Amino acid sequence: MSGHPHQGGYDDGYGQPHGNDAYYQDDHGYNDQYDYGHQQQHGGEGYYDESGYYNADASNPYHNDGGYYEGHQGYQDDYYDGQYYDQGAAGQPQYQGQRPRRRGHDSEEDSETFSDFTMRSDMARAAEMDYYGRGDERYHSGYDNQGGRGYRPPSSQVSYGGNRSSGASTPIYGMDYNNALPAGQRSREPYPAWTSDAQIPLSKEEVEDIFLDLTAKFGFQRDSMRNMYDHMMTLLDSRASRMTPNQALLSLHADYIGGDNANYRRWYFAAHLDLDDAVGFANMKLGKANRRTRKARKAAAKKAKENPTNEEQTLEALEGDNSLEAAEYRWKTRMNKMSQHDRARQIALYLLCWGEANQVRFMPETLCFIFKCADDYLHSPACQNRVEPVEEFTYLNNVITPLYTYIRDQCYEIIDGKYVRRERDHNKVIGYDDINQLFWYPEGIERIVMNDKSRIVDLPPAERYLKFQEVNWKKVFFKTYKETRSWFHLVVNFNRIWVIHLTTFWFYTAFNSPSLYTKNYQQQLNNQPHAAAQWSAVGLGGTVASLIQIMATLIEWSYVPRRWAGAQHLTKRLLFLIGVFTLNIAPSVYIFGFSQTSKISLILGVVQFLVALATFFFFSIMPLGGLFGSYLTRNSRQYVASQTFTASYPRLKGNDMWMSYGLWIMVFAAKLAESYFFLTLSFRDPIKILSYTKIHRCQGDAILKTYLCKYQPQILLGIMFFTDLILFFLDTYLWYIIWNCVFSVARSFYLGVSIWTPWRNIFSRLPKRIYSKILATTDMEIKYKPKVLISQVWNAIVISMYREHLLAIDHVQKLLYHQVPSEQEGKRTLRAPTFFVSQEDHSFKTEFFPSQSEAERRISFFAQSLSTPIPEPLPVDNMPTFTVLIPHYSEKILLSLREIIREDEPYSRVTLLEYLKQLHPHEWDCFVKDTKILADETSQFNGDYEKSEKDTAKSKIDDLPFYCIGFKSAAPEYTLRTRIWASLRSQTLYRTVSGFMNYSRAIKLLYRVENPEVVQMFGGNSDKLERELERMARRKFKIVVSMQRYAKFKKEERENTEFLLRAYPDLQIAYLDEEPPQNEGEEPRLYSALIDGHSELLDNGMRRPKFRVQLSGNPILGDGKSDNQNHAIIFYRGEYIQLIDANQDNYLEECLKIRSVLAEFEEMTTDNVSPYTPGIPPTKSNPVAILGAREYIFSENIGVLGDVAAGKEQTFGTLFARTLAQIGGKLHYGHPDFLNGIFMTTRGGVSKAQKGLHLNEDIYAGMNALIRGGRIKHCEYYQCGKGRDLGFGSILNFTTKIGTGMGEQMLSREYYYLGTQLPLDRFLSFYYAHPGFHINNMFIMLSVQLFMIVLINLGALRHETIVCHFNRNTPPTDPLKPTGCANLIPIQGWVERCVVSIFIVFFISFVPLVVQELTERGFWRAATRLAKHFASASPVFEVFVCQIYASSIQQDLSFGGARYIGTGRGFATARIPFGVLYSRFAGPSIYLGARSLMMLLFGTITVWGAWLLWFWISLLGLVISPFIFNPHQFAWTDFFIDYRDYLRWLSRGNSRSHASSWIAFCRLSRTRLTGFKRKVLGSPSEKLSGDVPRAHFTSIFFSEVIGPLVLVALTLIPYLFINAQTGVEKPEAATNSLVRVAIVAFAPIAINAGVLAGLFGMACCMGPVLSMCCKKFGSVLAAIAHAVAVISLFAFWEVMFFLEGWIFAKALLGMIAVVALQRFVFKLIIALCLTREFKQDSSNIAWWTGKWYSMGWHSMSQPAREYLCKITELGFFAADFILGHCLMFIMLPALCVPYIDKFHSVMLFWLRPSRQIRPPIYSIKQSRLRKRRVIRYAILYFALLILFLVLIIGPVFVRKYVTNLPSIPLDLLQPTGQDNNDTTSQITGSALHNFGQGAAATGGDSGQAATTAAAAASSSGSNPFTFGGGGRFIRW
Repeated sequence: MSGHPHQGGYDDGYGQPHGNDAYYQDDHGYNDQYDYGHQQQHGGEGYYDESGYYNADASNPYHNDGGYYEGHQGYQDDYYDGQYYDQGAAGQPQYQGQRPRRRGHDSEEDSETFSDFTMRSDMARAAEMDYYGRGDERYHSGYDNQGGRGYRPPSSQVSYGGNRSSGASTPIYGMDYNNALPAGQRSREPYPAWTSDAQIPLSKEEVEDIFLDLTAKFGFQRDSMRNMYDHMMTLLDSRASRMTPNQALLSLHADYIGGDNANYRRWYFAAHLDLDDAVGFANMKLGKANRRTRKARKAAAKKAKENPTNEEQTLEALEGDNSLEAAEYRWKTRMNKMSQHDRARQIALYLLCWGEANQVRFMPETLCFIFKCADDYLHSPACQNRVEPVEEFTYLNNVITPLYTYIRDQCYEIIDGKYVRRERDHNKVIGYDDINQLFWYPEGIERIVMNDKSRIVDLPPAERYLKFQEVNWKKVFFKTYKETRSWFHLVVNFNRIWVIHLTTFWFYTAFNSPSLYTKNYQQQLNNQPHAAAQWSAVGLGGTVASLIQIMATLIEWSYVPRRWAGAQHLTKRLLFLIGVFTLNIAPSVYIFGFSQTSKISLILGVVQFLVALATFFFFSIMPLGGLFGSYLTRNSRQYVASQTFTASYPRLKGNDMWMSYGLWIMVFAAKLAESYFFLTLSFRDPIKILSYTKIHRCQGDAILKTYLCKYQPQILLGIMFFTDLILFFLDTYLWYIIWNCVFSVARSFYLGVSIWTPWRNIFSRLPKRIYSKILATTDMEIKYKPKVLISQVWNAIVISMYREHLLAIDHVQKLLYHQVPSEQEGKRTLRAPTFFVSQEDHSFKTEFFPSQSEAERRISFFAQSLSTPIPEPLPVDNMPTFTVLIPHYSEKILLSLREIIREDEPYSRVTLLEYLKQLHPHEWDCFVKDTKILADETSQFNGDYEKSEKDTAKSKIDDLPFYCIGFKSAAPEYTLRTRIWASLRSQTLYRTVSGFMNYSRAIKLLYRVENPEVVQMFGGNSDKLERELERMARRKFKIVVSMQRYAKFKKEERENTEFLLRAYPDLQIAYLDEEPPQNEGEEPRLYSALIDGHSELLDNGMRRPKFRVQLSGNPILGDGKSDNQNHAIIFYRGEYIQLIDANQDNYLEECLKIRSVLAEFEEMTTDNVSPYTPGIPPTKSNPVAILGAREYIFSENIGVLGDVAAGKEQTFGTLFARTLAQIGGKLHYGHPDFLNGIFMTTRGGVSKAQKGLHLNEDIYAGMNALIRGGRIKHCEYYQCGKGRDLGFGSILNFTTKIGTGMGEQMLSREYYYLGTQLPLDRFLSFYYAHPGFHINNMFIMLSVQLFMIVLINLGALRHETIVCHFNRNTPPTDPLKPTGCANLIPIQGWVERCVVSIFIVFFISFVPLVVQELTERGFWRAATRLAKHFASASPVFEVFVCQIYASSIQQDLSFGGARYIGTGRGFATARIPFGVLYSRFAGPSIYLGARSLMMLLFGTITVWGAWLLWFWISLLGLVISPFIFNPHQFAWTDFFIDYRDYLRWLSRGNSRSHASSWIAFCRLSRTRLTGFKRKVLGSPSEKLSGDVPRAHFTSIFFSEVIGPLVLVALTLIPYLFINAQTGVEKPEAATNSLVRVAIVAFAPIAINAGVLAGLFGMACCMGPVLSMCCKKFGSVLAAIAHAVAVISLFAFWEVMFFLEGWIFAKALLGMIAVVALQRFVFKLIIALCLTREFKQDSSNIAWWTGKWYSMGWHSMSQPAREYLCKITELGFFAADFILGHCLMFIMLPALCVPYIDKFHSVMLFWLRPSRQIRPPIYSIKQSRLRKRRVIRYAILYFALLILFLVLIIGPVFVRKYVTNLPSIPLDLLQPTGQDNNDTTSQITGSALHNFGQGAAATGGDSGQAATTAAAAASSSGSNPFTFGGGGRFIRW
């Protein structure tokens, strides 16, 4: 290659045009790295010739110019020596015909990051001979003669055998340093651990040859080859720096290809490929297949018969037994026999396949299959004998692109040359996982067919690779798991949760409701059921459990297609379950059907109960996959794949296992006890009472007669049962949180993370701990005092804080170690700062840093974390290499000056800079001082500096600009400082990069401190020293930002990126580069390219990429982030990857711990044995796949919302992660987590990428790692910073994103595998930590709604009946007085308990935060933080967030449409207009809150109790939260200007389209159901809408039809009951209350429809004419229609009020029913009758203006559809108008408080009034205009308020005077003023109304029934009553 370096790019010799190749000009960039400017290149006369296909012409890229040395004396060690350091005197080179040449320029300055293939050193090449022959044993012998040369002591002190050079060594740095230095420094090698004197198995040139050879044989891309070569060498270098090179290569091969944990090996056995290699597919016994495959199998078998030569081989192969053990033994022997050269070649081939695989990297087993075919092909003679190199891009075009195209076509189709998303839901898309799972089973692999219908498996393995281009992939793949949008996934995945809860609930409740299954139960007897009946009723719980399991099995049947070989056998399981079901239900059939009293029935009952218990325990503990499943059986070979890839979760051992069991036993013990006493026992009385309460007198309804009113108590009981069940679920979560906190705190004490731990002296011990825990001091020579080393580290930390402006200069002075003269003459010693002592001893009064500041937090966390157990760090030289990967899309890189000092948004009150100054006053002061010093220096430098007294005053004034904006002259160097200061305090990429570049600083610092000899060696030459340190940092740490859009950046972003690259030249940026298509009509070509700060700048301002790998097409097919990570992942280097988001930060003192953090992966020390030695039992260790770290939320003190968000993350990321990691329940949540590079990249990458489904991409990486056998740990002592969004809107966007993402996860196959295969304790940990949280939120909100329904039903009952005098302490059999009353007091007691329980559930969400603060910061901080939260109404916010979570999951499971919502990263100081807030939150929470508030109002009127106050607070929270947390919501002028804005929002958008209008909001909420018409190309479609697909009717049926219908029923029933004239002695005829509701509900709709029809006619006739002169014609018509709608709604409220006889409670209940009815009707119309929506607003505008002609042929069909839309729209408009005004009126009281804006801001921003943000300054004209508007709209506001009050309260006064009413047809008027007290005071039992018949179930002979009851009672003996014949009492 470097035979011709002066030509610019490589000329590939294939005659490709030179255009794009000239990208890589050799003599520029990266070729100098290996050349030290004093070495001459040896020319290549004896080019090395392998099987004769390197031609020696100069244009051949494969031409080698390494000299061909003959005299190799069988590999002596010193053969390799010295060539790097000598002038070519060593070795035995022959220089014939050499061509000496100089390099471009001296390489001192050059970067060494990337190796380049164009370099050839003068190494011997002939070694290859040994590899195939005798060289082999020599390498392995290292393992046998223990200690031989395969071993190197793991210390940085041992230089690799010294500098054994044979010639005179020429020192480079001008001093001799034989052995003075640890290994890494002597050379400027790019891979210092992989050098000749380290006994490497093969030199890097030989590795390079392997890569060149593979590239030539397979046609990989040159750039990909260079990239992968560097990748592999970095890996080898990283490992060889801590083990012998031999061992490094071995372990690498074991990790990638052959070891126990290598994915490839696991797949090889799972897919039975060992059998394929032994006996061929034709002779394997395979499982199920479809018809086509069966035919193909027969044909193949026939062919094998015709060809009898195969038989002997078959038999020979089968001689060995066929079991897994034998196969594994054969595998090990094969691996053990490989030479190191072959191992290197296999790794290289795998990496080359992986490096160009694009989207196929997401499908690890597909990649394994490709690699297997390639490897087989490589060993075939056909491949070995090829002479011609294969053309570049062959692999990409033939193997990868067809697969890529298939994947892309699943989601996109091409319409007019543009990609358009297909409207397919997940169950129709064959995604990455489906494709990947085809390769799990041989039955899948054999489906792969070529275009000519022949199967690929019928070819011999060696020939398969070449046939890839002919495969017809469209015929091959199918769904292996259907992610159907449905709630039923919850039944399958979490079946054990339902079994546990429903069954115990059944046991509890059945035992406690005896009155339900007692024949003829009577209150005054309290007769008990027969024993058999009780046992049997309770025992039916087993039936419930088996019913759930049967449902789960049937549903699973519909999700896992039978044709997939891994699908479970469900028939057996189903039959077994049906058996269990019959076993459980049969006894009850006998007992309740035939006899309850016989002995047999008693025995049956008891047995049934015991069987039920057994069933319950069995089903709760046994995973669904284990019931006759094939997965968990360990012996069969058939299902190895499903076990390997979905069920190899690492087992817990020892303490962790006991902790897991302990936690769940405690949780369920607490829960079951508490639920029994608190929920079930309190429910016992209501069950009893409601089951026998009868409504004796009621007229009912004219249509429904008395069918409903008689059973009101029983209906109420049913609803209460359901509510109780929901509450039963909530308890578990509550106890889980409590016990989790307890365990976590216990663990933090145990680890010593808490501030309460007894060794409180963390500061005084800090220096010693720095020495022992941060520095790798174990094998340092004790030349240096520890103090010297400690002082360097500590001073570096302090100074870094000073540089970040966290500390003022005087603080720094106090914190540093100073040199002071010592007692001895002339010597100096170090004096430690008093800081360390002072923290414990309170007599010190010095202030070391401002209190409560960032500096204090950082230093104390540092000190605290060092008190915990930390793994021993390795010396820097031996630490592994790692990469930080940051995906970046369009986040801010650096703030521009304009963003900082201008008010950004129209509503904002403050510039960003002022806001930041308020938040960080102290840091701003430090910054200003610093700037002034700088400015003074500059001016001094310019020489204008004589200062006199009188100048000081002037200088004060001069300094003003510094304090305001941080600079005085607008020179860029000053403004840039201010920009950086602000950027480092907001969420910018600059902050992230500068934070994580601290790793580089830390590595340099540690290296300098731990190797003082390096410093000495360079003497005073600080530049060279710095370069040496840089080199080490660059070798051990890389940082890659994946800037997907870099090539498309605008000028400003480009400049900021350029600034980043200049500031941090080692920063690497991976981006997508696009080239226009070569020929017209083709697709553009995309490349993954990589640049860094050392890449040269081209003329157009771009930089020349180092690597540029062509892709198959656009890689962004999914939601973006995961694809972005995937395209950059090929540029990661080293062994570990840290995944970082572009809103994080890191600190120097944390980076110092990096070596210990990486040691957590447990790969630092290795046994010096080959993993392939046969006979060694396989190590049963699970590798650590992911290591989680803590995050500190740096926006926590920015006010209440920031603090709530921060608290959530804190508790989740720290408190819970701690226990979860212990009990194996932690997954991966993205951010500061470290990933095991090889483990993750061979298992599908760092995230998943199917669009929509993998919305929370990072979670899937965690689940994937877990089910494939990786462990996930959590690290307590390391933390990164992270920014969280602070505005109300952005927090809720984030919440919505998480909620919808969770909805998508419920559908995913990972949940299915985890839910049906984990053992119980692990399953519970997984469930409650992830989906359980969200399902719990749904249950909380459901319980609140159910509760309101209970309230209205109970309220109606209470309103219409007379309540008994109740005394708890009398026996339950006492008669109730007054007779005929309803005993509702215990029921109200139950309601109170439920309220308490819901209340506790809400408040428990604060427990973790308090506990966290207590343990980490002490009592005082916890108390103040909690107090602040309560003062700022954060409980209200919690309720609201809870509803947002619930609604987003619900929406997602019904409609889909989950999409990545960019969570805002700004500061929320702007006031958001009412209309915007209303439209954003109406759907998720305001409507629900308003409906519930109406019910609550009714409840308050009828069953008032103080406990209802909590509901008032929380439900008002649902409605007005968005406004409470809106900055400056209550500023008087703003409020009314906002009101004006709201009115305009309601009315605009009707004559021309407007994005922010009510009509746009209405259409948008509708499109979720209707979907959009496909894009009309060419028309500007609104960006907002995205492509919303039409929801499937099946999935919306529940949420949009059934849900509202149930609500209608549940609100109508109490309304009908309250109008049924219950208990009236002389009632009037039954009224038509049903008709009344119907009229009030449907009349407004009818009126609207009529008005609309009229207006439509007007618009069509007059519109086109009039709109010429009146632009607003459409708006006027719309206004008329809307006004009519609002007025008619109000009018019908009055009608209802009037018809109910002016009784407010009844009218209100009627309106509740009306609202439910109208909502149901509208939803029905939208769901059933509407076709798809247009993207633009055209049809709405056409409707009002009459301009239909613009619609083309749609103008026929569209008006009818629009008519239906308009009917629903008018209904919604009236509701929104009234509701919006109500919300405005609710805020009036707050508005009237003086100074409310000040208080409100304090509450929101936690800034003292003095520090608060100034009001905006308006010009005089503006303020006058505002004043006028405020006056006008305030008048309107109050007028409307009065009108509202009159309409609602007025009638109550009017009714006294209106007496004579006209008669109204249809009995619509409800009679009023009736006396409904039909109770009597005479002494009777509850048996007053014919005692016998009331009791007898059949209503048979009354006397007989009474006597049986009496007999039953008297036989019990304890009964004081005697009965006479008539059923009246004789004796009291």
